[in-house]
Amino acid sequence: MIMEFDLNIILAVAFGAMGLYLLMRLLVYPLRVLTKIAASSLVGAAFLVAFNFLGGFVGLSIGVNIFTVLTVGFLGAPGLLTLLIIRNILG
Repeated sequence: MIMEFDLNIILAVAFGAMGLYLLMRLLVYPLRVLTKIAASSLVGAAFLVAFNFLGGFVGLSIGVNIFTVLTVGFLGAPGLLTLLIIRNILG
């Protein structure tokens, strides 16, 4: 059985494949960004919990919430220092 392919079918498959490729490329970048945010949030949360545990011996602590976790996650130690300074200034 010989199958004949119409030019319209070949073009439709080609454009469909290109469209699917472009759609996947558009969806991969936001997924990478969300993965980086999630990873830095986990690191920030772990860092804050460890700081609160060790800082509890000398009376230092910072509340663990989304703002502080993201600040420490993105900025690292300077973010933690900034939160400590803000905490001392505001009371």
